[in-house]
Formats: sequence, structure tokens, C-alpha cells
Amino acid sequence: SRLDGDQWIEGEKGSACRPGLYSQDKDSVFFRDGVRRIDFVLSYIDDKDDQRKQERRRVYESNLQKVGLELETEDKTESEDGKTYFVKIHAPWEVLATYADVLKIKVPFKVNDIPDNSEIPMNWLSTPFRLPEHIMNPEPDYFTAPFNKSKSDFFLIEDKETFFPPSTRNRIVYYILARCPYFKDECGDRDKKGIKRLLNNGTYTAAFPLHDSRYWTKSKDPNCESERFNLYKYWAKFFCFFKEQPLNLVRKYYGEKIGIYFAWLGFYTEMLFFAAVVGTICFVYGFLTYDDNEWSKEICSEEIGGNIVMCPLCDQKCTYWRLNITCNSSWQSHLFDNVATVFFAIFMGIWVTLFLEFWKRRQARLEYEWDLVDFEEEQQQLQLRPEYETKCTNRKLNRITQEMEPYLPITSKCARICLSGATVLLWISLIIACIIGVIAYRLAVYASFASIMKNNTATNLDVVAPYVTPQLATSVTASCINFVIIMILNLLYERVAIKITDMEIPKTHLEYENKLTVKMFLFQFVNYYSSCFYVAFFKGKFVGYPGNYTYMFGSSKLRNEECEPGGCLIELTTQLVIVMTGKQVWVQASTCTRKARSHPESLYSRWEQDYDLQGFGQLGLFYEYLEMVIQFGFITLFVASFPLAPLLALINNIIEVRVDAWKLTTQFRRPVAAKAHSIGAWEEILGGMAVLSVVTNAFIVAFTSDMIPRLVYMYAYRTHDELNMKGYINNSLSVFNISQFTLEERPEEYPSWFNSSITTCRYRDYRYPPDDKKRYEHNMQFWHILAAKLAFIIIMEHVVFMVKFFVAWMIPDVPSDVRARVKRERYLVQEYLHNYEVEKLKIQLSQNSNNECTCTPMIYPSLSKHEVLSECL
Repeated sequence: SRLDGDQWIEGEKGSACRPGLYSQDKDSVFFRDGVRRIDFVLSYIDDKDDQRKQERRRVYESNLQKVGLELETEDKTESEDGKTYFVKIHAPWEVLATYADVLKIKVPFKVNDIPDNSEIPMNWLSTPFRLPEHIMNPEPDYFTAPFNKSKSDFFLIEDKETFFPPSTRNRIVYYILARCPYFKDECGDRDKKGIKRLLNNGTYTAAFPLHDSRYWTKSKDPNCESERFNLYKYWAKFFCFFKEQPLNLVRKYYGEKIGIYFAWLGFYTEMLFFAAVVGTICFVYGFLTYDDNEWSKEICSEEIGGNIVMCPLCDQKCTYWRLNITCNSSWQSHLFDNVATVFFAIFMGIWVTLFLEFWKRRQARLEYEWDLVDFEEEQQQLQLRPEYETKCTNRKLNRITQEMEPYLPITSKCARICLSGATVLLWISLIIACIIGVIAYRLAVYASFASIMKNNTATNLDVVAPYVTPQLATSVTASCINFVIIMILNLLYERVAIKITDMEIPKTHLEYENKLTVKMFLFQFVNYYSSCFYVAFFKGKFVGYPGNYTYMFGSSKLRNEECEPGGCLIELTTQLVIVMTGKQVWVQASTCTRKARSHPESLYSRWEQDYDLQGFGQLGLFYEYLEMVIQFGFITLFVASFPLAPLLALINNIIEVRVDAWKLTTQFRRPVAAKAHSIGAWEEILGGMAVLSVVTNAFIVAFTSDMIPRLVYMYAYRTHDELNMKGYINNSLSVFNISQFTLEERPEEYPSWFNSSITTCRYRDYRYPPDDKKRYEHNMQFWHILAAKLAFIIIMEHVVFMVKFFVAWMIPDVPSDVRARVKRERYLVQEYLHNYEVEKLKIQLSQNSNNECTCTPMIYPSLSKHEVLSECL
């Protein structure tokens, strides 16, 4: 019978939650005997009418016991809800040792005695940011080697019950659960297996390892480490945002895969600090040079901007307007479109390189410290996905392992990949169609807003700009609609991406995640960035000129959008802020709306507490990486238009680290520990975006901002002796004879200040005037500016890429001390193994009762026959 909370039983003495007298309270992580640790828990609700599920559970649990796992079931009458059964699983030493050998899990065999000579200069400055030593380094540093069951005495095994930490134990148990069969067909040649399929068909409702304690208080047992409590206290609380992360404790409790994510996120946040500082300085420079903005002064001037009549920005519904009504937007544009923009674009190209190169070094150090140096080969060869083993009935010989293994025929593989690729292209086409729809909305709604303003009797067109309000309304509403479409398409495509990745039947978990990563990123890239690409590189570039405008879909009445005299950069900034900020608010709001877990007054069992938490899922980290990589794109691809983007990202990430830690520690069940030696395919994606960011920022400075036209005017076309921007506005606007407007293009109404003496209007372009024999053709200044833009792109790209390659060449991916320590450790491992074998041989010889040497070279193959005989003598 189940023991009550106040009942005591005798237990074995030992460390790590195994006291001499053990209280079997409801928060226990042990079987009823108080000795065997619970390594995994399965839950189900018994439906007596469903005999198939009962039979699956019976066969499955019977097979688990045949493998060697020990089970203990809690009846539903003992559960809090009165209807859920809990099957507790314990892996004894023989099972752990066997599968540790199979999985080549590295375990300690000697304390690391290599001196650590790395000293941080002025270490006292980092004291406020440091955590206690027992939190930062919860276990000693050991030399490790892959476990070999036949040589178990070679390793540092003080207590078999605690030799494998809980994270390793639950990883081994899950490996067994994922491959244990629960059904065999009549032919007997194909098993149905795996806990994942049993969860999908409802046979079990959950499968999870246990947390070691409640997060808000330590375990009642003083011998328990209560690592979950330590993580919450020193890591998950928001007020720890200025403290370093206890990455070794995270790795020990959750496994290397989760540990390396938080290491990357923390490193990314640290590097953002430098980008945020420089971006803020560039923004402050634009603010301080506010009064030196000569072209804005001309726009706002009544004598210059007030006397320049601009051509209508749409047909019929829009009317003529004075240039000075764009005064405010011109000043705002200067905050982001100034000389510092060029510097910041170049700086971010170099920053991206430094970020990636220094991360490779940081990652290499973690690989060594966390015993992941040789992990990739193990991942590829040994850990096949259970779904792959189940669905691939064909077998072939693996040349490396010399064992028969399942494989997918090349014809089937190609067909699945083609179907998957076609599906991704279909969804990307859907995104492009939606973007075209938003562009059509922008064109239509601008004319509508202009018409509404004219018909509004409360609006004085002479005082309030008939252009600014429609432009602002169009830009903001289109950006908001685009953001809503982005979120909806994300929700729909997510399921599709998982389905088609499952259909491809990837061989390993790493291959599965990489395939899903590529699909999701391609979709998200187009989904999030397409509107920004439109504003940056297409809007205002194909509008034609008065009397010969370009229309969307050719014959439609939707005239292509123009940029205002201040340029499209300010609108790109608006688009970037709305999408980037909206995404961050959406994610944080989704987190806050999740059900918060309160501290139960009447505590129920440890497994029931964890059962009520959310499942982390195999792709839990995938979405976290995706969110950060999309953010990375915003602060690199379009950063020339918004220098404050790194600052917003930094603030978000400071919160994100603690929010992710809080969710993982308090809201989710304990994930199954998994290994990962890197951030996977995300590293290649970041590298690709780093290269693309140089190109996009060069084009933004050249074609979206007005930096190049201003420089060309200053040095080549000014009509005065002073080196300044006087006369630039008049020089940058072309002239059109309004009598040449067609009937469809003429405005329906005219402002009160318009009179018959006005015969021309101005528009943004570099064309010959109507009285020139080359009227309305591009003039020489246009071609000079175009040549300057192309030259700037070539020079900037070459300079940045040369610096990038030089920096990448100068900074090795693996630190020299880490490379030396890896070689040293491998040498020592071989030496200790050699000494171990020699000592073992001596022991065998000493146990020989007669004087005749009976040993042979087969006992120790690495020794020659002469050496063996010498040892015998």
C-alpha cells in the first residue's frame, strides 16, 4: 500500500537524496521503498471501453520490464484528480551501464589536474556580476572517457546509484522508451514502437522526467541538492538580469542542448551591448546636428518650400500641394539619414563578423568543458530517430558499424524532397501574394484618405497638409495589416512545416531539426522581411513621371507609390519599428497570458505537480532560436535605416534571457536531457545573413537614403562657392508643365491658394524641363548620381568584406589553449588506459597459481609478444 506522508522507512545510507532515514513524503522523487530513484514517469487515464489501449500499455510495460527497467504504478485513487494513473520508472545499474556503453556517454575517470592559468585582468570589477562558486561550478572538473561496461573499474565509481546524474539517467531511459515495441503484426517483421506514437494515439497522456524539488523552496531533505530551486533563485528571477548565467548548472540539470542555447543567447546579448552603444551615439549625432540640416530648413522655409508647388501624388483624388507641408517628416528623417548612417552600416558589417567569430571560440571552449568535442560522429551514427527505424523497412549494411540498419530508398527520398520543396514554394508564393495585396491596399487607401480629407468640412486644406495625413494613415495601417498577416501565416505554416518534415523521414534528430530549421527560416524570412524589402528597394523607384506614370498591373488605376521629398528611409524606419516591436510585444504577451502556477497550499505528489505543468516538447528550443534569429535579421539587414534597433533588441534580450529561464524552471516539465555540440543549422543561417546584411545596408544607403545625391550635389553641382547644401532642394526637383496632364490625371479640386499664374509643378526626379529638346528625359546629374551610388556599393562591400575576411583569418575558431588542452587530455586518456590495462594484466598474472607464463598477446593486443613475455617475467 502507498505510504502516508508521515510514515518513515529504513533506507540505505548514501549521498544525493538518500539519507539513512528517509521520509516518504508527497514531494519524494523515489519509489515507495525510498531507495530507487524515479527516472521517468508515464501517465494515462484508463478507459475500460478501449481494449486496444489497455493491450498496448500491457505489452509496452511488459517489454520495458524485459529490458530491465523497474516499474511502480500509482493507482488513480491515489491521484489528486481521481482518474489518472502514474507509472514510475527506475533504471537499475545494469541497464544504465549497458546503455551508457551503447550511447558512448562520457564519464569521469580522473580529476582534471591540468592547471588553469587563465586569469581575468582586474577581476574585482566583475564581482557584482558573479554568482557563488558552488552555483557556477556545481561539480569538479574531470578527465572523461566513453563508458565501457567491461572496464567499469577504470572509472571513478564511488556509488553506483549516484554515478550517473539524473539528466543522464532520464536521457538513457527515454532512449529505451523511444525504441521499445508495443505491437507486432501477424507477419512478425514490423514492430510498432516508441513512446511518441503511444502519446500521439492517446495510449499515454504524458511522459516526462521529474524535477528534483519545488522551484520556490528547497527540498525537505537537507542532503538533496535542490538544483531546480538554485536555478530559480540565481537564474530565473528577473532581478538577476545583471548577473552571469550559471551555465554549468543549467547544463547539469537540463543537458547540453539547452545549456548551449542559453550560452548563445547570453553571448548574443553581450555583443548587442556594443552595437547598441554605437547605434545610440549615431542617433544622438543626428539629434545634435538637427540645426545643421540645410535641406530641411529650405523645405520648411516659406520663401523656398512655401513657394514650391508639388505635383499630385495620385490621380484625380489628390491635388497640388506646397513642399513646406512635409517639414516635420523632413526633420524626422534627418535623425536616421545622416553621415553617421554610413559609418554605422560599415560598423555593423564588422560587428557581425566579430560576433560570429568570437561565438565560434566560445562554442569551442564549451565543447571542451562539456565533453562534446567528439559528439557529432556519435550523433550521426548511433542515435537514429525511432520514426526512421519504424517506417524504413529496408535494411542495408552500414560500412562504419558493419551492422544492418534501416534505410530509405533513393527514389522515395527524392520524391518526398520534391513534394516538400513544392509545398514550401507554394507557401512562399502565398506570402508574396499577400504582400502584393497590401501594396494594392496602400495605393487604393491613399487616394481614399485624400478624398476623405477634401470632403471633410472641418479640415482647412490651407492649414492642414492634404498629403501628410493620408501618407501617415496609409503607412501605419498598411504596416499593422501586414503584421497581422505575418502572425496568421506563421500559425498556419508552422503545422505545415512539421508535417512535410515528418513526411521526409529524416534519419537522425539532428537532421530532422536542420530540415525543419531551413523550411521555417525560409518562410519566416520572406514573411517578416518582404514588406521591408519593398519599402527599401522598390517603393518610389518605378513611378515614372507626370504625364507618363507607371501603374500597378499595367492597366489598373492604382498608380505606383512615390517617396516624399525627404526620401523613403523614414517610412522604412516606421515599417521596421512596427514589425520588430510588434513581434516582441506579441511574444512577451503570449508568455504572460499562459497560466501561472501558484504555490499549492495542500501539496500533492511530485509527479502530479510536474504533470500539471506544460510539456516542453522536442521543438521547444527551435522556436526560441527562430525568434532570436529573426530579430538578428532586423538589426543587421536594415540597421542603416534605424540605428536604435540594436538598443531595442538589447532591452528585449535582457528580458528574454530571464523570461526563458523562468518559463523553463517554473512553467514546464523537466525536458529530457539532450546533447548538442553547437547551435546547429542556425550557425550557417547567421553566417548567410551576415553576408547579406552588408549588401542590403549598402543598397539602403545608396538607393533608399538621400546621402549619395546630397554628396554629389555638394561636390559637383552647387551654384555657390561655399561647401554646403544651399540650393539642394530646388536642384533635386524636376519641373512639369501642368497643361500636359491628361484628363484622368488632373485633380478634381484645387486648393484655395492655387491660381492661373501657376503653370508648372515639381516632382522628385532628375529630368530635363519641358522647354528642353530632351524634355522629361533623365539629365546628366541622374547618371552621375547613379554612377556614384554604384561606386559606393562596390567600395563599401569590398571594404567591409576585406575587413570581415581579415578579422575571420586573424581570429582562430578554436582558442590555442583549448586546442592544447584537448590534445593533452587525449594523450592522458590513452596513457591512463594503457596503465590500466598493464595493471589489469599484472593482477591476472599474480593470480596464476603456477610459475608457467600462460598469458598471450591476445590479453592485451596493443603489446608485442616480447613485451607481454617481459611483463610475465
